[in-house]
Amino acid sequence: MGRLGRHDRLRDRHTDRAAGDAGAGVTLRIDVPDADAMHGFGVRLGRALRAGDLVVLTGPLGAGKTTLTRGIGEGLGVRGPVSSPTFVLARTHPSLVDGPPLVHVDAYRLGSPAELDDLDLDLERSAVVVEWGAGMVDGMAESVLEVRIDRRDDDTRHVELEGTGPRWVDDQQVLAPR
Repeated sequence: MGRLGRHDRLRDRHTDRAAGDAGAGVTLRIDVPDADAMHGFGVRLGRALRAGDLVVLTGPLGAGKTTLTRGIGEGLGVRGPVSSPTFVLARTHPSLVDGPPLVHVDAYRLGSPAELDDLDLDLERSAVVVEWGAGMVDGMAESVLEVRIDRRDDDTRHVELEGTGPRWVDDQQVLAPR
């Protein structure tokens, strides 16, 4: 099967998850006009993340997942540059400011949640961002922040954040628009 066919299969698997299947949560929807704004949104989100946070990014190729993750890395104050870990699967970026490191994972080429679990992500001491991770992280953490990015025809992005589990229910202001 060609690469595009595999991408379609993965995309379908990653977007079929029913809303709310991980427990009570909070949802935020925003429109992001361009790459700079996506990066800035990532900086804001990164400043709110802490060790043990698991963020799952879903969206088509070119939607802005890695741009968002670069912003998250800047917000966390980690050593960069943050780039897509497609071929190495995961990269750890140590903190420069005594915060948690950023573990950036690209699950696109992984075939099962077990393969993701084999990466030994050190979730308890890190902020973990998993691109293409929907359907791959079930059971890895009690709380998960899912970020779905939809690229519109005019190049704006519609971003939907859904935080499930105690971390996001108890700390809803983290997701509040500013």
